[in-house]
Amino acid sequence: MLARAQTLFSPSERAGLIRVAQATMPAGKVFRAADERCVTKLEQFLIESGAAIAQSYRGLLWALESGALVKHQRRLASLSDDEMVALCEQWRHGRFPTRAAIRAITAPLKVTHFSDPDFFKAIGCKFGALPVLSEEKPRYMTERVIAAADLPARESIDCDVVVVGTGAGGAATAKELAERGVAVVLLEEGKYFTRADFSGRPVDMQRKLYRDFGATIAVGNTSIPIPIGKTVGGTTTINSGTCLRAPNRVFARWRNQFGLSDFTSEMMAPFYDRVEEVLGVSAANPKFVGNIGKVIARGCEALGYKHHGPLRRNAPECDGQGVCCFGCPTDAKRSTNVSYVPLALKAGATLFTGVTAEEILIENGRAVGVMAYAGEKRLSVRAKRVVIAGGTLLTPLLLEKNHLAGGSGELGCNLSIHPCVGTGALYDEPIEGASSIPQGYTIEEFHDDGLLFEGGFAPLDVGSASFPLFGHQLVDILENYNQLAFFGFMLEDSSRGRVRLGPGGRPLITYWLNRHDVARVKRGVEILSRVYFASGAKVVLPLVHGFDELRNEDDLERFRRASLNARDFDVVAFHPLGTARLGVDPKSSVVGPELEVHDVPGLYVCDGSVLPTSPAVNPQLTIMALATRAAEKMAERL
Repeated sequence: MLARAQTLFSPSERAGLIRVAQATMPAGKVFRAADERCVTKLEQFLIESGAAIAQSYRGLLWALESGALVKHQRRLASLSDDEMVALCEQWRHGRFPTRAAIRAITAPLKVTHFSDPDFFKAIGCKFGALPVLSEEKPRYMTERVIAAADLPARESIDCDVVVVGTGAGGAATAKELAERGVAVVLLEEGKYFTRADFSGRPVDMQRKLYRDFGATIAVGNTSIPIPIGKTVGGTTTINSGTCLRAPNRVFARWRNQFGLSDFTSEMMAPFYDRVEEVLGVSAANPKFVGNIGKVIARGCEALGYKHHGPLRRNAPECDGQGVCCFGCPTDAKRSTNVSYVPLALKAGATLFTGVTAEEILIENGRAVGVMAYAGEKRLSVRAKRVVIAGGTLLTPLLLEKNHLAGGSGELGCNLSIHPCVGTGALYDEPIEGASSIPQGYTIEEFHDDGLLFEGGFAPLDVGSASFPLFGHQLVDILENYNQLAFFGFMLEDSSRGRVRLGPGGRPLITYWLNRHDVARVKRGVEILSRVYFASGAKVVLPLVHGFDELRNEDDLERFRRASLNARDFDVVAFHPLGTARLGVDPKSSVVGPELEVHDVPGLYVCDGSVLPTSPAVNPQLTIMALATRAAEKMAERL
């Protein structure tokens, strides 16, 4: 039994939650039943997550306790397995609030229970990543990286350009400027982790690398998680590594709708080229794409689809560790923490970690620096140019708090998120998704219709939370995890949302998935189900409310005829964009063609928030290309 370091749950709450875990995750052929151990692990995870998340979870647990009292006139702790599963199933098939609540209660329990090396071993999956030998860091990595703990109480420095954020846009800007002889200071709220810190264990890595443990959520006509990074490298450290150029039609829309006449595929090509060279972008090695690529290709060919194949990625030395979204343990994925940031440091930039930019210094209407804090410590950075690259969800909050960039009324608006939906399928053959690139293959047949299909496999513990099932039905699927394929698609959304300052300074994100996009999400699930069946799947697991399994064409036809809404789909998003959009007209955009804020000279935004529309592909390459172009223009001025 695990020792309890701290206590969150009362004895009655703990007893009830243990009963929930035992009933919803019983013993299988090789897996033991859930017990007090997973509740103890969850309790410690919630304590580390902070009071807001922990108390929200307790509130949901008490709601379920009330449900037990209403239905059975008994507490959760006294329910039998059948009664507990029936109660959970009632909530799962009820109205959206109860469906969302039971998912929020049980998903963390599943992750903590199935994060067990014995389970991984039992089904032939590796637990965590390969051990990494320690290596000596070059001097520029030790001398030019300053952690908040090493700062004095008050520090003031001067530079040419201060860059807030080390993700795709900030790191690319810093590297390009530093290599041109510009004195650059980088500010990062997160810590600088290296591959020696990347254990390959999702729960541990979420705690280290994700903002709010991945619990950033958009609310509207459905709830959509939008996990983002909080570490040197930003979200590039935890993304899949996919690197695609925006298609011609995207730039044509930018020119026609926003007057951005200079933006064409031809004009952007040299900047894309430079980024791809730094990142080592190439097609995924079929050896490490694995069997998921083979079954998807087989299904596409059977259906006559012509456009499918390995994805282009920034991981030329990838060996299929399968944990791209939890920090690459071999540095094969060239996220900015191992590419652009070290190059910027090597060229003379200085990086401060663990500091939060709070104030943008303005003098005579011009940006002249940033004030950052680490607890009671204060760091003042004076600069000729200020670059904000905190990402689409945080950049508008910093600007809003400082009453800047609001002249157009568009700041924080026009949020695009690329809604993503995944679908699983079980085969009579080994898929072994955990030993391959999680997102290494694509179907581009329907890209012009706004649907881009890409892989999306996850390790057993995280993957278990994808299934809204309970009891033996859940355990049976997970014990066959090596025969499970998982693939997904992202939507070039026409829906839009907004970001505002919320409680505690966190982003309050609202987003409504419109009817047109809901229809396309449904179509995406149908297309992927057909690909699975055409490749020999014995059962498809669409993860859609009311459709736990599809076994034949009749089931698929029933799905096709069903009337579904946004809340019936299990939607997640990874690419927030557009909240400080680019344009030539200060009345309808926040930044101009060189990414300088229209109404604040010397203030630039270089991250995904400037993209005026969805780029129709994973956006990191486009963000970096735009930042590279902006840095070149900025250096010329300096």
